[in-house]
Amino acid sequence: MELFLLYKTYLVYILFSEKLDRYYVGTTDEVERRLNEHNSGFYTGVFTSKGIPWRLCLSYNCKSSKKAYALERFIKRMKSRKFIEKLIDDKRLIDDIVGKL
Repeated sequence: MELFLLYKTYLVYILFSEKLDRYYVGTTDEVERRLNEHNSGFYTGVFTSKGIPWRLCLSYNCKSSKKAYALERFIKRMKSRKFIEKLIDDKRLIDDIVGKL
């Protein structure tokens, strides 16, 4: 009998809406499902419902939910479009940030 261990993934993702010309940062365990939820209007009356369609710009795997939520909070606290665009262009920056969280 083989034993398979299933590891839950935790991802931080960044979406972009051309309609709003804005980025959105979130955390999920399944990025494609989450993107589809945002683009289907599943969450009515929330910020992302105003920006449909959203495009996935970045997803980053974290080893734990604690790290994923810490990274999401860090990115949001920066409140900087330029910072988000640097993360999208160079994922090594995220590695450095996660190593310090």
